[in-house]
Amino acid sequence: MRGSGFGRRGFLGALGISGIAIAIGMSASPVARAIAGARAYVGCFTTGGQGRGIMVTTVDPGSGRLTMDSTIETTDPTSLAMSPDGRFLYAVNESDGAGTATAIDLTTQPPTVLNTVAVEGNRPIDLCVTPDGRWLLTANYESGSVTVLAIAADGSIGDVTDVAQHSGSGPNERQKGPHARQVHVDPSGNWILATDLGADSVFVYQLADGKLSQQSQATLRPGSGPNQLCFHPDGRSAYLVSELAVAVTVCDWNADRGELRPGFTIGTADPTGLFGNYAAAPVVSPDGRYLYVANCGHDNIAAFAVSGATLTLLGRTLSGARRLYGLTISPDGRRLYAAHRGTNTVTWLDLDPSTGLPGPASKALDAPSATTVLFG
Repeated sequence: MRGSGFGRRGFLGALGISGIAIAIGMSASPVARAIAGARAYVGCFTTGGQGRGIMVTTVDPGSGRLTMDSTIETTDPTSLAMSPDGRFLYAVNESDGAGTATAIDLTTQPPTVLNTVAVEGNRPIDLCVTPDGRWLLTANYESGSVTVLAIAADGSIGDVTDVAQHSGSGPNERQKGPHARQVHVDPSGNWILATDLGADSVFVYQLADGKLSQQSQATLRPGSGPNQLCFHPDGRSAYLVSELAVAVTVCDWNADRGELRPGFTIGTADPTGLFGNYAAAPVVSPDGRYLYVANCGHDNIAAFAVSGATLTLLGRTLSGARRLYGLTISPDGRRLYAAHRGTNTVTWLDLDPSTGLPGPASKALDAPSATTVLFG
């Protein structure tokens, strides 16, 4: 994306899932500032689940409770992202076969679907919007690829402009081929990072005029299965969670060269009971002092203290329901929100500002087959 005029200020307006949500309000338009802190959007799986799409909720700033206002009907919205100006919401629809992405106009009451388009990839599982609001990118799990789609001036999704195909495999039975898991804009706004569970890699791309060119590739130990990462607020470090290894790795990020270098690694779960557990959904506190990772099989949240290039485990806290799937931190950093796909619940956990530890979980919302929460 060099030459596109993206910079740190532009990045802070681009919103995606998990840790990206903490940027709301920092450089957004008046519309986005009016919305920020008042709304949260909950993706709910529909195929084989009980959800109807995306729940639009109001956030009580005092209690943290979410109150449902309306539902945006769309198929299997696994991941959500916001336009830089806060006017449009985007979702990937993780369906087998021809995957799709949906654009939603948030300026209407209730919000309305603008369009749904094919992404030319199978099972799109994550997405992001570039800081200039011109491009939507999707990570397509089953096909192991990243798709670029144009965004029109009215917020609708246009044509596919490029598809980058990953390659690689690993020793785990789930790694017979590439499986793109996440697509993410770096804090400088100049690079696209795509994690790949099947290839044990993070691919780094430049985006120019809707076309991707690979800059570098960070490789992890075989069988790690990287799924998601988030950046430290200083933009110089990233925390990469490996689903299969049940671990998190501190990575050095060089924004000048577009290079990610894995370093210190620590497990997220009790090493005596790793079977049936997988790590996911890293989020970092706005002040950069603490990192949180979901242990989805054990249904708990691991809390770490950040100390330079290392992490120290502070403890693990039960998420408050079963089949934990997604984790989000509130824009003010006061609470974690945990989406539970199997028990139809979103819970919240207050964070102790002095210790960084989450408190006991409370129910925030009945949410059928919940997968993710995005503030906006």
